[in-house]
Amino acid sequence: MKKVAVTALVLALGLAACQPKADENAAANETAVENNAETDVNVATNDATAVADNALNAADNAVNSAGNAVDNASDAVANSQ
Repeated sequence: MKKVAVTALVLALGLAACQPKADENAAANETAVENNAETDVNVATNDATAVADNALNAADNAVNSAGNAVDNASDAVANSQ
């Protein structure tokens, strides 16, 4: 009888050890959510940075073009005299 009880106890403990733990699953899910959120934030930040860089480059180009136009106008005035 002792052997049957011990065997049943060992089987019960083994079965209990195989069951997934809710807290471990919750932690894993929370980590996955945090990782996905971090990825989304990084993508959004990179996109915003690219847009800002493009806008700054366009503004820089416009300023250079305006400067060139002023230089050309100045040269035209000087050449007309």
